[in-house]
Amino acid sequence: VQGTGGSSALSKCSAAARGYFQDRFLRLLAGRRRRRAPLIHRGYYIRARAVDHCVQDFLLKTQSLSRTQILSLGAGFDSLYFRLKDMGLLHHTVVYEVDFPNVACQKATLIKGMKELSALVGDTGGEGLGAITFSGEDYKLLGVDLSELSELQRTLEEAGLNNEIPTLFIAEVVLTYMENTRSDALIQWAAEHFPQACFLVYEQVHPEDPFGRVMQQHFRQLSTALRSLAPYPDCEAQQRRFLGKGWTECSVMDMNEFFTCCVPEDEQQRVQTLEPFDEYEEWHLKCSHYFVLAASKGMEPSWTPLLPSVTVPHHAGPVGMAGSVPAAACARLSGVPGLRRYGHRSVLIKPNVILTTGGFGEEHGQHCRMRNFHVLSKRAGYWEAVSVTQNIPDKRWGERLYHTVSCLSDTLALVVGGRTSPSSAGLGMLWLKFPETCNASGPDDIAVELVSLQPAAEAAALRWRHSTTEMTFKGEQYLFVYGGRSALEPVLGDWYFLHTPELSCTVIAVEGAVPESRHSHSACSWEGGVLIAGGLGAAEQPLGSVFLLRELEHGFQWQTIETHPPLVPRYSHTAHVHEGKLLLVGGVWFHASSVPGITVIDLMTGLCLDYVINVEHLEWPLMLHNHSSVFLPNEKELLVIGGGGNCFSFGTHLNPEPVSLSLSSILISH
Repeated sequence: VQGTGGSSALSKCSAAARGYFQDRFLRLLAGRRRRRAPLIHRGYYIRARAVDHCVQDFLLKTQSLSRTQILSLGAGFDSLYFRLKDMGLLHHTVVYEVDFPNVACQKATLIKGMKELSALVGDTGGEGLGAITFSGEDYKLLGVDLSELSELQRTLEEAGLNNEIPTLFIAEVVLTYMENTRSDALIQWAAEHFPQACFLVYEQVHPEDPFGRVMQQHFRQLSTALRSLAPYPDCEAQQRRFLGKGWTECSVMDMNEFFTCCVPEDEQQRVQTLEPFDEYEEWHLKCSHYFVLAASKGMEPSWTPLLPSVTVPHHAGPVGMAGSVPAAACARLSGVPGLRRYGHRSVLIKPNVILTTGGFGEEHGQHCRMRNFHVLSKRAGYWEAVSVTQNIPDKRWGERLYHTVSCLSDTLALVVGGRTSPSSAGLGMLWLKFPETCNASGPDDIAVELVSLQPAAEAAALRWRHSTTEMTFKGEQYLFVYGGRSALEPVLGDWYFLHTPELSCTVIAVEGAVPESRHSHSACSWEGGVLIAGGLGAAEQPLGSVFLLRELEHGFQWQTIETHPPLVPRYSHTAHVHEGKLLLVGGVWFHASSVPGITVIDLMTGLCLDYVINVEHLEWPLMLHNHSSVFLPNEKELLVIGGGGNCFSFGTHLNPEPVSLSLSSILISH
């Protein structure tokens, strides 16, 4: 548990070095330096932002009072005191920090040995007395185990803590490491002994969904199990916990809500453009698994730092589920190399033959961008892996992620766009050619050729997280390339009609209100046109709109498909159309009480039904984002291939084998 403080100080230090927030004291306290990934930077930014937001709100609300105090529980190597002191915010506030004795001693030694730190505190020489490892005029550092409540109370009294003045308690990922009876006792003790008090908590939530299971496993491996999660699995339970232990007011929000509602728009944009970033799914999942809580009692005026400055359409209450869909792992594909990947594409190249290309995954025990193609073939009712050789003239295949693959005939498929790194310019188009004599089990070799495009069509290819959909206009075949993002534009809303097979860029009139720009949406061919659903919009907010690009006499028209109840906004899902119904598979949404399963939208009536995926027969967490899926209409079977991603600092989770979803119960033919 003590080790967690050091590693979080290093992560905060790295985020500060990249400009996520200003803090010149972190590097002095963290000691060594380590460069972390952009996803980690964002995660620690939102943590620091939430705590600062609430602390500064407390100081602002109490600035007219003669004295206040802050008690930081399990403070570790945090720089809070030095930052506040440096900003001139501690005119009448004393800060008390408590941590394990050896952590407090290490920190005290650091402060004494560093001019920049000791000058700010102004040493009064009162340290070294028992548990008080450092004592300044407005800063006391105490070495006490928080779970020993009577010991804590004695030491705080000795250090001069005054029960009668307004006090802010801070517990930033601390309580969850304690036995629940002890953390509950601490919460209750604070309420009982301090007539005017506020309590700020930041920690984890939602243990049982796939991301939550990976998160729990990570902390168990570190021998720092998250104990609060079982009795208090969601924000509502945490709120009830405080209200039941003597606190009169309590508000709580997860970090997606905090970022959207309590961080000003210009600040959101600043953070989103600090460094190349393309891990939206994991960022939003991380944010839905952490909360900030502000409880108070006896405060006049009342302390409410978590009042949203903007109100967002919030989906209150759980998503109503119309039923469930059984999931079964494809046992024969267990351990087959090359199927653990994300950001790839899978496409049916002929009946019962699936080609998977690109993405990031696991090969020979290493994580890497995937160069190998993979073919699955169904024989006698079972999926089997078929080896395939690739005739690649050079590395122009480019190990790409987030591209699209469109099958134009039995012998030809087109790859459009994709990226290597998020700062790369995007990749062009490639032909994949399969031999004419391709047998039932699929091609044994695939030739890859670069497409030479006319300049007008080049921009269509320099994107990723877009869609490419087959469509017809006046009896001619076209590919419709829409949306996505590029190295320069975080979100695109443009489109191209490419006439096949020569891929000439054709101008076709489109009328109607243009859908807002998006990436990571889904697109399906339907009745000669294209259905676009969901996606991630300009402000990195999931979208819940469904559009049909419908053929008219002289061109096309954008038409909104109204869904009822309204579709819960989502992105990074896959989609298929079957007999007038749009099927959305998985994805990421902000609605933390459940994960997206299968949503069925009746395109005639707009009726929208959500089905949960029953994973009781799977032995591992099924992550349904950045996956690919193939629908087999005759069997009403949906095959999900790959999926997963980097789960914040908790390790990479890749779904180990394809999963078959039987949709026969929810797709009853009329």
